[in-house]
Amino acid sequence: MRSKYSLCTVLAITLAVVLAGPQSLAQEKKKLTAETMSDPTLYQGSSLPRTWWLKDNTAVLYDVRKPDSIRTLERLDPKTGKRTPMLDRTKAGESFKKLFPEGKAPRFSPVPNELDESGKYGLYLISGDIFVLDIAKAVVMRVTETKEEEKSPGFSPDGSKLAFVRENNLYSYDIEQKLELQLTTDGSETLLNGTLSWVYWEEIFGRRDAAYWWSGDSKAIAYLQSDESGVSLQQYIGIEPWTPKVTTQRYPKVGEKNPEVRIGVVELETQKTTWADIDRAKYEYVIRVDWWPDSKRYAVRVMNRLQTELDMYFVERKTGAAQFVLKDTDEGWINMSEDLYFLKDRKSFVMSSERSGYAHLYRFSLGGALVNQITKGEWALCNMGPGPFWVRRAITGIDEEGGWIYFGALEKSSLERHLYRIKMDGSKMERLTKEDGVHSVTMSPDAKYYFDRFSSSSSPPSLVLCDAKGSKKLALAEPDFGGLVKYDVSYPELFTIPARDGFQMPASLTKPIDFDPNKKYPVIFNVYGGPSAPTVSNSFSFGVVSDNVLANQGYILVRVDNRAATAISKKLENLLLHRYIGEVELNDYVDAARWMKKQPYVDPERLGITGWSNGGSITLLMMTRSQEFRAGIAGAGVTDFRFYDSKWGEAAMKTDEVNLKGYEENSLLKFAKDLNGKLMIVHGTHDDNVHIQNSWRFINELIKANKLFELVVYPLRGHGVGDPAGSRHLRSATFDFWERNLKGD
Repeated sequence: MRSKYSLCTVLAITLAVVLAGPQSLAQEKKKLTAETMSDPTLYQGSSLPRTWWLKDNTAVLYDVRKPDSIRTLERLDPKTGKRTPMLDRTKAGESFKKLFPEGKAPRFSPVPNELDESGKYGLYLISGDIFVLDIAKAVVMRVTETKEEEKSPGFSPDGSKLAFVRENNLYSYDIEQKLELQLTTDGSETLLNGTLSWVYWEEIFGRRDAAYWWSGDSKAIAYLQSDESGVSLQQYIGIEPWTPKVTTQRYPKVGEKNPEVRIGVVELETQKTTWADIDRAKYEYVIRVDWWPDSKRYAVRVMNRLQTELDMYFVERKTGAAQFVLKDTDEGWINMSEDLYFLKDRKSFVMSSERSGYAHLYRFSLGGALVNQITKGEWALCNMGPGPFWVRRAITGIDEEGGWIYFGALEKSSLERHLYRIKMDGSKMERLTKEDGVHSVTMSPDAKYYFDRFSSSSSPPSLVLCDAKGSKKLALAEPDFGGLVKYDVSYPELFTIPARDGFQMPASLTKPIDFDPNKKYPVIFNVYGGPSAPTVSNSFSFGVVSDNVLANQGYILVRVDNRAATAISKKLENLLLHRYIGEVELNDYVDAARWMKKQPYVDPERLGITGWSNGGSITLLMMTRSQEFRAGIAGAGVTDFRFYDSKWGEAAMKTDEVNLKGYEENSLLKFAKDLNGKLMIVHGTHDDNVHIQNSWRFINELIKANKLFELVVYPLRGHGVGDPAGSRHLRSATFDFWERNLKGD
């Protein structure tokens, strides 16, 4: 029919339908199907303008919602709301092309990997080489052109220099003088300067290769040195050429040797390093380094192997002399936190701790004495910006003149994230974000303005500029449903499921768009279930597309968080101590499954469960230690935590010497013989996070017990499969598995 109409006619008809109201519009909508998942317009509302705050308290914007031909960097004055173009994109692109042979230049992006704090320069890392953009001049400069790969580049605080790593040595580069300095010389395959080993990259710094820290005066760099020579090797076998290539990874497993680490400060003037005088026998992990505002000292936080004790030291820059300041402890384990702020009064600092069983803010004297607990209550701080759930950064800004601390918390609900402010003495706490849902906030350096990225379960992301009192000043991006408006979409319903002891587990439910309460539907549980890693929240997810595709095939989709996964408190997390993954998760998910089976619209004989990573482990747990599920898809799950990395595995489970019984009793391998129902195992052969050894060992136990299963292996793929072909195939395999095992007889 489309060929009968001109574009103008189609637009006129569309407008008429919209004006006719929601009833008429609904008649034109389609169902989401496996075929329509490739519609690129479905996800267009997921992108918001990118923002950066500068040290002069103005901001830089890159508005991805504008047509590509006119997008460029803009400066935003938060006081007036005025937006001014900063970059001549065409001129910068021409400058960039001149740095390459004719026709060999890659596509130029006006969005750098990083901006310096003044907004003068932008930094690019392209094919292992570093480039710097002078934004005002629209001129691109090539910093490196070497056969060796450069990585981890970053600006100095004054923007005049760069630091980067080449062949595991730390370098600096003076932009104006075009002067490169090699700051370390002992880097090797196993001795890393300024760059992270895998376990530090993944578990401690949250997938950021941040192993060096500029001093505030831009004259020195503190850096982490890691000796991985004693760390065991993991090998990955390729599929090409005729004799497959073997790649290796340094990966410390539970109980094995970790990288040996120490902190030093190298002065740019002398290229000499002064090492922090902290006894390495007293710590296992260096978890954070923070400079004092005066650049004369820096703080080092270290942790013991069992992760139950965090010690802080203040270290003199010139001598390396270290002063012990304080100890924080936890009966379970100490979580990663970025929250440490030295106040300008030079008398105290603010730090987060879970010592009360909940994550809260505390103020300490420089001698380590507690001045006061700032936040209190049976709720926890939460991460207010991007980044993995296991690294918390709750503080968004501190206005010392006004006496306010701005922070994120789950005080209103564990399903929502909100911005609060409170006085330094713990008084006058108030919530600044009002809309029910999840807010992600970045604040200006002077804590006078902030960007609020907000969504709810039925409203796509928006971006608003607000002042420090929470008043909206400027809407930068409204919620955009994009191509979703063309389809009938069922959005998740939020509710709770009671556990056997009355604990209310957060849950969400997505029904078919033509849901009939008189029918009985098969149900698919989608779980993750890791400590303080909730999957249920009052936020928008474009995963609603795949959920609706399954719902339109006749399933109900359910997500549930066990109590330890809710992020409500450290007390709940610590229930997993010595028994992860085990009874706590098992009992909660059994209770959730049994509750769902009692609902009149659920077919109690047709429950499925699926999850990836920790969720893959939970799936295997439920398919072997319960009889609640007819079928399960387990993706890349840990089957025995002795196969996993030392940092994460030992947090809850500790070492064999401390908790051998716990490892043996909670190993999923011993329960493989008890498999109930139909199981599909999925794994990538080059998964550097959860090694495929986990699946091979579990499969071997299934074979011993003569238990049938299905296996989907993705050659050369990592932890998330990820590539378009792999993702498409996994989606097809998933749909096929549910069709055969939850609908068939």
